[in-house]
Amino acid sequence: MPKGTIRRLITDRGFGFIQAADGKDLFFHRSGLQDVEFAILREGQEVEFEMNRGRDGRQQAVKVRLTKAP
Repeated sequence: MPKGTIRRLITDRGFGFIQAADGKDLFFHRSGLQDVEFAILREGQEVEFEMNRGRDGRQQAVKVRLTKAP
């Protein structure tokens, strides 16, 4: 499962961007979260996710969840 870091949150619109390990930025929407509430997310947190194509054909992160602490 790919991992990345939350780079930017647009809280009033319910979405954000994850910087993946390969350096690409991926869009995610609050509806694509898994086992975490959007309200507790913070920029800089590490997450894991799956990738999917959005309606516009671009890659986006889905099933986004916080990584487990070691």
